[in-house]
Amino acid sequence: MDAFTAGLLHRIRTTQTDLTRARETGDDYLAEVEQAELEDLHRLAAEHGVEVAVPGV
Repeated sequence: MDAFTAGLLHRIRTTQTDLTRARETGDDYLAEVEQAELEDLHRLAAEHGVEVAVPGV
């Protein structure tokens, strides 16, 4: 795995964790920000052919 892929997957995991935490604490604004960031990261992954495993699937 190259550095780009590893870094991207790390950012996705971190953002997902931050999104979950924001939702759990009721921080709607932060949840929206994290959701948008997560969508951008998934788009970037798709554009570069990086497969992202979906938790729970």
